[in-house]
Amino acid sequence: MERVEPQAGQESVWDYPRPPRLEGTAKHLVVVFGGITVAETRRAYRVLETSHPPVYYFPPGDIRMEYLRRQTSRSSFCEWKGAASFFSIEVGSKRAADAAWSYASPTSGFEAITDYVAFYPALMDACYVDGELVTPQPGGFYGGWITGDIVGPFKGAEGTWGW
Repeated sequence: MERVEPQAGQESVWDYPRPPRLEGTAKHLVVVFGGITVAETRRAYRVLETSHPPVYYFPPGDIRMEYLRRQTSRSSFCEWKGAASFFSIEVGSKRAADAAWSYASPTSGFEAITDYVAFYPALMDACYVDGELVTPQPGGFYGGWITGDIVGPFKGAEGTWGW
């Protein structure tokens, strides 16, 4: 796949660094699940890594934590951020297992996202960045948020695992 050249106002994921960069963002982020806004913030961080759309981390104070359950056995390890634990989300009778994750003790350089929560947009009803509906990063393994100002190609689709 060939890199898509960004136009004015766009970012290419191929210009993002490896190891990834953490940066604050004041963009208006919204996560909807089960018809409820479960998270909304202008105080998030985003992680930017080569070939990946941004992953947004929400401060716990801007999340309706009563809908998140740590009753999941899933965990993962990121070579850059450390060990992650997962949440299931429940609103009424609707449930999404392993739909969000956080780092209780992230590695050096990522301390700012301690206990912040990232959501898989593919498992939510909808996620928005400044009012724009997010397209989930392909493949289901990664949790990137694709908007019109981010161009790829993106890791996660079939044939991209070796990138």
